[in-house]
Amino acid sequence: MYRITRFMLAPLAVSILLSAGCVNYAGINHQGKLLSLGEAPSDSLKDKLPAAAWPSSDWWTSLGDPRLGALIEEAYASNPDLQEVTARVAKANAFLDLRDAERYPQMDAEAGVTRGRLSKFEDYSGEGHKYFTARNLAVNFNYTFDLWGGQRAAWESALNSAMAAQVDLQSSRLILTVNVVKAYNQLAYAWQVSELNRRDLERLSKLVELTDSRYGSGLDNLSQLKQVQSLKARSESTLIGANEDIEIARLQLSALIGKGVDRAQTIERPASLQASVVALPAQLPAQLLGRRPDIVAARWRVEAENKNIDAVKTTFYPNINLVAAAGSHALTGDALFAGVSKFWNVAPTVTLPIFDAGRLRSDLKAGNAQLDGSIAQYNRVLSSALHEVAISVTQLRSFEQQIVVQRDACTIAQSSYDLSQSRYKAGEDTFLDALNIEQQLIQDEMRLAFLNSKHIDSSISLMAALGGGFQEQPLQAAQSAGL
Repeated sequence: MYRITRFMLAPLAVSILLSAGCVNYAGINHQGKLLSLGEAPSDSLKDKLPAAAWPSSDWWTSLGDPRLGALIEEAYASNPDLQEVTARVAKANAFLDLRDAERYPQMDAEAGVTRGRLSKFEDYSGEGHKYFTARNLAVNFNYTFDLWGGQRAAWESALNSAMAAQVDLQSSRLILTVNVVKAYNQLAYAWQVSELNRRDLERLSKLVELTDSRYGSGLDNLSQLKQVQSLKARSESTLIGANEDIEIARLQLSALIGKGVDRAQTIERPASLQASVVALPAQLPAQLLGRRPDIVAARWRVEAENKNIDAVKTTFYPNINLVAAAGSHALTGDALFAGVSKFWNVAPTVTLPIFDAGRLRSDLKAGNAQLDGSIAQYNRVLSSALHEVAISVTQLRSFEQQIVVQRDACTIAQSSYDLSQSRYKAGEDTFLDALNIEQQLIQDEMRLAFLNSKHIDSSISLMAALGGGFQEQPLQAAQSAGL
């Protein structure tokens, strides 16, 4: 049996001794530093809202419209952007399988028949005009020893990248969910505005009739009649715009769920929605690191680049590659399996980079720059996440206070309108006075509808800023299949 002797391994020992004076990575390091929680702004949030539980995975149900969940599931199934991210996840998993396969030996078999004619110069007898048929059957073996763990580090880098891609899918689902819910809220607000504008048009139509009657009786002049007619025409235009907003909101929603224009016409008017978040979870931002998919994905990418650098560093060291082959070569068919036609060979090879004009160092510098970029991205995502929470909390608090005041304004306007109706029926006020007071009531209700819509939007933004029900899978569970 063929054996690798100590004389064959001698080049490896020589290579190891020479490695100290060969290509090295001294002085090449990354510069980035991960942002710590102590440096992240968060304490100012504690006093703004009381403590509460983290958002659940179906947080949109608290808005109060069960039809919203069906639209979200439809978007999950049909949205093209989400399908694109899903394809990237499949690609990352395929690359992970490739890196895993590179850690193992490679073996293949080959068989062939070659028919040819020899020229005079190729024929050892110098005659030429000869034909030959060569048959071959062989098994080839190739294996690179992972002496320094470079192949394993490359596999771990691919694993971390695949995990980042998987979390990106969860982040995309959250973004899609938020966009669908906000579009649904915008549709609900558009319906409210249209309804209030219709009421305003009805009021102005009555005002035109009254003014026209008073003009006929000589109580008002033509200028007053033209003025109220102009107000009515303006209101009609505003109502047309409000109805257009409804159609646009439907189209935007149908685009988000990945359906055609016809689907927009089947979307019904939403129910009255309610803001769902008025509190903050405890232990913020410590738990935010595992509840925000974009933060988790950014951290996976930092780990992926760390492992990639480990893999690049091993290319500076000597390594061993083993190539072997066995089979049979014959010029006649009956000799293909004869003993004289059989062959085998084993070729261990030791490689050591001695001079490469800086190629390996350049690769390592590029890897460290990529790591610095991933660290900067992680820091940016973490800081942005905390600011998003702060902005959403500030908006929620502000809209809550504005809504309280605006509700009081609506109550006062309603009381004033009721009083004007009573006074009109008693003959103490004119119908014109009552219509003018109703205009103020409609304006106050329009303002209240706007504030409620913005309040709901802010609560949705806070849900997204807190991770939207995402929960990170532990690293051990993610790597259990390969470790």
